[in-house]
Amino acid sequence: MNYRSSIASSASEERLSRLMEERLEPGADRARIDERIWDLFGEEWAVVFTDLSGFSRKVEAFGIIHFLQIIYESERILVPVVDDNDGILLKQEGDSMLIIFRKPAKALRAAASMQKACAAYNRGKPEEDRILLCVGVGYGRMLRIGDTDVFGREVNASSKLGEDTAEADEVLVTQAVVDAVGSGDPSDPKTVFRFEELPETPAAAGKAYRYLWK
Repeated sequence: MNYRSSIASSASEERLSRLMEERLEPGADRARIDERIWDLFGEEWAVVFTDLSGFSRKVEAFGIIHFLQIIYESERILVPVVDDNDGILLKQEGDSMLIIFRKPAKALRAAASMQKACAAYNRGKPEEDRILLCVGVGYGRMLRIGDTDVFGREVNASSKLGEDTAEADEVLVTQAVVDAVGSGDPSDPKTVFRFEELPETPAAAGKAYRYLWK
């Protein structure tokens, strides 16, 4: 399975590399090449970017090995939640995860479940051992390159919200996420999501909202 996955990723990366080389040639029809790239790799996904709050402070106070322990524990707790909600963990760098979901509603439910799992884990733990999760969520068309990475405006926005804007226990989402899930069906609580608009957000994220998952 891993071998087959690596072939698929390499094939996608190789194809993209060839198209980018064509795009750099003098006189290249960049509009046509861009259209080909979007035809090949353009897909609609919900993207979730997670980050752990207090990285620098905890490393300085307790050392890098202690923080590696926090990262290890966060993986143990959060990866099963991703799997249960049909997410795909594309990338993990340090204390951050990049996850994609086909449906924005599942991305939101996964984000809420991840926060609840962290809250349950933190009960009775000293402050330095707590997993404090920040989450950003975006949704829309993006370039997916095999099972290695995604690129696009909503990817950048979710990263900004999750890493730079969200505080511990928060799930912040883009306008596209709010538009996609709508107001839901009041008779079915699983389809209803509540949001409040943020007064200020990073320029790259545009209008954004706090998902009231509690």
